Amino acid sequence: MDKSGAAAVDYRGLGKDVFEFFTHRTAFNSAAYLLPTIESMKKENPRLRLLDVGAGVGSVSATLAEVLGPDGHVVCTDLAPSVLPQAQALAESRGVTNISFQTADVHALPFEDGEFDIVHCHQLFGHIRDPVAALREMLRVTKPGGVMAAREGDKETEIIWPPLPGVLKWHEFDSNVAKAHGGTLTAGRQLLAWALEGGAKRDQITVSYGTWLTSEEATKAVYARGISKVLTGPTRQNALKFGLSEEDIDEICRDTLAWADREDATWLMLQTEIIIRK
Repeated sequence: MDKSGAAAVDYRGLGKDVFEFFTHRTAFNSAAYLLPTIESMKKENPRLRLLDVGAGVGSVSATLAEVLGPDGHVVCTDLAPSVLPQAQALAESRGVTNISFQTADVHALPFEDGEFDIVHCHQLFGHIRDPVAALREMLRVTKPGGVMAAREGDKETEIIWPPLPGVLKWHEFDSNVAKAHGGTLTAGRQLLAWALEGGAKRDQITVSYGTWLTSEEATKAVYARGISKVLTGPTRQNALKFGLSEEDIDEICRDTLAWADREDATWLMLQTEIIIRK
């Protein structure tokens, strides 16, 4: 655990289906709101330095590095050291070389004040106990004239169809785990308030909204396989400790795979996005 009480994800032993579940996220589907700002900043400074915080398997980091171009550089960080070799392997497999990897706690980033032109996180604040302190720390390492960007989902806005019992049970379990680790289910709607509490002025902040939509056949299959592998792999015992029964796990796996096979299956969640100009 980090000092805030948020548990680092232990990625060791997770199968390729679980990593596929995470790696379908890219800068283009998870940070599209930030890309025009990056392109504008590149015109003035092609040597941008970007810090990606809580980056997990690094798929968003790697595509951000591609967007920056060969003169820019991304530092990909996560609290869990076990995931960084996976992130590095992913970048290497895509031929991305303008990226480095480092273990870091968002509440005590090991960087100087104003070290980065852009500081970014995706789905981080909803998983930690003190998002305001984390946001302040991210602003600290952002250069004057630079930007800090964040995108957070709001789990209480989830829409799932059809509402198969096992699918709903998975989302209840996932929410309970997040809360047990100190997270919040309403990060999206609180993101602007956290930014203001963290010291940003309202006229510095641009707010936008997007969605996570899972409705295409390939994406649904990745989602369902990932959930199934999480619950049947090395994390099964943890799921049992969190209150699921063997029957619950079997129902979740069965219904999630059945959900993914349906043409009318849809999963939607509201996302809030902010860009803070320092």
